[in-house]
Amino acid sequence: MADKPGWRRCPVWLLHLIPDPAKNLNQAPTSEALPVADAPRNRNPMTNILLTGSSRGIGAAIAQVLSASDGIRLIGHGTASGIAADFADPAGPRQLWDKALAELGSIDVVINNAGVFEDNPIDLGDDDWVAGWERTMRINLTASAELCRFAVRHWQERQSGGRIVNVASRAAYRGDSPQHWHYAASKAGMVAMTKSIARGYAAQGILAFAVCPGFTMTGMAEEYLSSRGGDKLLADIPLGRVADPEEIANAVAYLATSAPPSMTGAVIDVNGASYVR
Repeated sequence: MADKPGWRRCPVWLLHLIPDPAKNLNQAPTSEALPVADAPRNRNPMTNILLTGSSRGIGAAIAQVLSASDGIRLIGHGTASGIAADFADPAGPRQLWDKALAELGSIDVVINNAGVFEDNPIDLGDDDWVAGWERTMRINLTASAELCRFAVRHWQERQSGGRIVNVASRAAYRGDSPQHWHYAASKAGMVAMTKSIARGYAAQGILAFAVCPGFTMTGMAEEYLSSRGGDKLLADIPLGRVADPEEIANAVAYLATSAPPSMTGAVIDVNGASYVR
């Protein structure tokens, strides 16, 4: 039959959205009409938290923000706070996880913040350069990956869901100095790992986020700024200053405890617009 003038043929898929007059329009839609994923929704409060690198800088600020929240049970990691574990030692991540789990009973959130920022110039001897590369990779990336793996398997066994927040860096996207190839590569690996976890396990209620700080007023950043002309580097930050650790901590705490599940996979930049992507 030919279409009448001014009429448009209704697409077949749209016909499924037109109400059936024979049905009660006041009736609530059923799961048959509107399928709903049965994955965990992270409805349970994220209260038991393991935070690495909590002794100083950004980690200490994260610990302070989270400890001020009602109901949070926080286990820190470091020589000056929480459980001591050397991430340069391949046994370190497992030791930390087991001790934290024994103390908390269960873990809802893992925040991977521990890291090193050490010079590794290319004119070092081959063995020394490779040793510097592998040390940074082990501490910054491999230890974080191991803790993420332990956490995912823990949540799968409990069928409870959970959250991972990885503290990466602006260097993951922008790169870093000629002395810090390894640092930039380790942080780029953290971002890629975060996205892989988010995509791979969201249906199980396992969420993953990353925060990418720019220069932050910590011991590592202060040393870097002073050694490379602080005023020149600050001129590259439109905001006109480096971030305070509390600014990073507030972003991390939000992702760890209250960010909506649909944000899983998100990477939050906190860099004063020094790198916009």
